[in-house]
Amino acid sequence: MALLRSYVSGGWHTAENDGVPLHDASTGEEVARVSSDGIDFAAALDHGRRTGGPALRELTFHQRAALLKALASHLREHREELYALSARTGATKGDSMVDIDGGIGVLFAYSSKGKRELPNDTVYVDGNVEPLSKGGTFVAQHIAVPLRGVAVQINAFNFPVWGPLEKFAPAFLAGVPSLIKPASQTSYLTARLVEIIIESGILPEGTLQFVAGSVGDLLDHVTAQDLVSFTGSASTAQKLRAHPAIVRNSVRFNAEADSLNCSILGPDAKPGTTEFDLFVKQLTTEMTVKAGQKCTAIRRAFVPADLLDAVAEAASARLAKTVVGNPTAEGVRMGALASLEQREEVRRSLKALLDVGTVVFGDPEQVEVVGADAERGAFISPVLLKADPERSEPHEVEAFGPVSTLLPYTSTEQVIELAARGGGSLVGSIVTADAEFAREVVLGVAPYHGRLLVLDAEDAKESTGHGSPMPQLVHGGPGRAGGGEEMGGVRGVLHHMQRTAVQGSPKVLSTVTGRWVTGAPRAEGDVHPFRKSLAELKIGDSVVAGPREVLQSDVDHFAEFTGDTFYAHTDPEAAAANPLFGGIVAHGYLVVSFAAGLFVSPEPGPVLANYGLENLRFLTPVKVGDTLTVTLTAKQITPRIDQEYGEVRWDADVTNADGDSVAKYDVLTLVAKEQS
Repeated sequence: MALLRSYVSGGWHTAENDGVPLHDASTGEEVARVSSDGIDFAAALDHGRRTGGPALRELTFHQRAALLKALASHLREHREELYALSARTGATKGDSMVDIDGGIGVLFAYSSKGKRELPNDTVYVDGNVEPLSKGGTFVAQHIAVPLRGVAVQINAFNFPVWGPLEKFAPAFLAGVPSLIKPASQTSYLTARLVEIIIESGILPEGTLQFVAGSVGDLLDHVTAQDLVSFTGSASTAQKLRAHPAIVRNSVRFNAEADSLNCSILGPDAKPGTTEFDLFVKQLTTEMTVKAGQKCTAIRRAFVPADLLDAVAEAASARLAKTVVGNPTAEGVRMGALASLEQREEVRRSLKALLDVGTVVFGDPEQVEVVGADAERGAFISPVLLKADPERSEPHEVEAFGPVSTLLPYTSTEQVIELAARGGGSLVGSIVTADAEFAREVVLGVAPYHGRLLVLDAEDAKESTGHGSPMPQLVHGGPGRAGGGEEMGGVRGVLHHMQRTAVQGSPKVLSTVTGRWVTGAPRAEGDVHPFRKSLAELKIGDSVVAGPREVLQSDVDHFAEFTGDTFYAHTDPEAAAANPLFGGIVAHGYLVVSFAAGLFVSPEPGPVLANYGLENLRFLTPVKVGDTLTVTLTAKQITPRIDQEYGEVRWDADVTNADGDSVAKYDVLTLVAKEQS
């Protein structure tokens, strides 16, 4: 059988020993062998830092996002090959889609996030400018830049494609190279994934490395600029977190560990309601997808005490329809566990639960199997239990397989307390049509959960479900669940970056961040900035226009024309009594409209469209007779790499005759890259 290759230090590495055999989860046949013998882990990390890191940091966020999109499209063309190999891990076609399509979907999602929410630059500006002096000459700005190390990613066996990709995507977008180390049981699938990626030539060299086999002395060589991200058991996470090099160098360590996730059925969800059916369907689905080998699976199902028997009966009826067997056999709905060792581990955990509970459905020692040998393959029956919720075992013991326990509750206060006894979970769900019950439970259990799903008839058709982490949302949880966070959109990107407060003059901050800051130099040239293409426009280019006097007839016409007859604009007596105005004032949107009329350059040119305003604030009332002047300054220029135009953000400051700002906002325009 083939010995899996690692990809490190710019080339493929094959161990010199025979390696450890890996087996087909359904048939027991040997699939491959795995060994990391002979890898120079210090050199691999150094290669990532010296080759991969600089290559990524030369690219803007938008360029990295484009590469993620290209990679996702390439992998999508190889799905069938990956599906076939995924079946050997015990995964059904549906399981494989969750893993493979889910992983590819993460790449697409981060590509989109990078393009829409991050600048076409190498520096991320975090928050607003902080004034530090009265005169405005000393200010500060938080920025984020990529760490100069490697993101070491140690993954679990249950998601050999999604697991690596959901860690890789935010690291790559941040500008940090990755070193992937999958769990050995299913590493043959991750190995093929990495081969496809490397063979594509899409990624810069050094930005992705792969280790098949043990980590050896890898962690001995991590530095303060590296990151370690781990998915697996809480006990292993604890050992890794305490590694001397991680402790000594304060290495960023993120753990996503085993979790006794719960689902709570609301008291309103009686048999016959949509919510009752949703709860039962979700519970049984979470038990059987990936044979229950999901860190997000429902382990504790809390139901009102008077509904316990009804839920047990309905769930058993659904589970009875589950056909267990070889994923390639027709009609199979649940495949095997990842290995025989994993099956024995599930059985050991079940013994502890059976000491305090009773079986509602299933037999952990026997199962009818289609298309395979029940003993050679790592098959196990779905097992549904019921137990006393006050016993500690259901809240402490996790059987990482198709196992869940029904636990009755009698009050909202009790179920909140019981949910918290899990010690911290990745995800919980509340299935109810009662929004007030949902609010009370969400606020009660939120401190113990990384994500909460509230499921009802309204959102059920579009809900992605209890067990599906989404790249836009954080994946992680407090306490037992590891205390870390992964993904979460831009939050996941920033985890791989250093946030730094930069103090200086407005000129310096504008230069560092690539964004014009109030107080920085402005350039008022002979050419109106709206006549400049992106190739010609510079940060700080500005135009000052005005003044224009605001007349009573202007206010009256605007009120009549728009229908905005609010008393502050139309009723002198009522306006005078308003402590904020003391008399008739101009409409705020009239002020903005006048400003646009002042700064616009109306002829056709590089400016293609005005597509919005942001951060609009009306600061000083405008009275009849006031004169308005507007200063418009190019604040940020963002070329779009896949279009012939880009976005320009302009700082607009409208002032009165005294120089007081009456309105401040950002104007967003689309501008051609070159003059037509």
